[in-house]
Amino acid sequence: MTNSVSKSLQTLMDIPALSRVRRNHGLEHATLHVLAERCPRTSVAGHSDFNGFWIIGDVSIEDIYGAVRTALQRLRSGERELAVHPNCGTNFATSGVAAGLAASLVMFGAGRRLRDKLERVPLAITLATIALIAAQPLGMRIQRQVTTSGDPQGLEILEIKPTKRGRINAYRIVTTG
Repeated sequence: MTNSVSKSLQTLMDIPALSRVRRNHGLEHATLHVLAERCPRTSVAGHSDFNGFWIIGDVSIEDIYGAVRTALQRLRSGERELAVHPNCGTNFATSGVAAGLAASLVMFGAGRRLRDKLERVPLAITLATIALIAAQPLGMRIQRQVTTSGDPQGLEILEIKPTKRGRINAYRIVTTG
């Protein structure tokens, strides 16, 4: 990335609303990591926005309180890698875009006949697979540099609201800062 593009991207990410979403996203991921350590084999998911984030899964309110507080403390102590998570939607979107573009590139100019297109399917599958492999580290890098922040700065937890979605526990973590 050129220096001017990097500076432009940093300026964009420093916009207060985007910075807040990135910090909430980082705290969400850190919370998921802590929950995975404390509640192994328990499936949880998250979603972030400007006002905080959601944690969804079969965990108790006590688990959530402890995990959120521990996650924030660990981020503040410098464990910035907690803000990056292998199951982040950023990784999935990066992989989907890369595989879709690779397969589309192969089909470009294939003509109108079905036979011409079918002959290119093995190459499309091969290039899409290569793109998926390349997208894994790229998605993690995009998280690290764009969609999350491992520096919570002045982020504070205002409240944690438990709710039920049918039989599924959901927790709204409201933040400020």
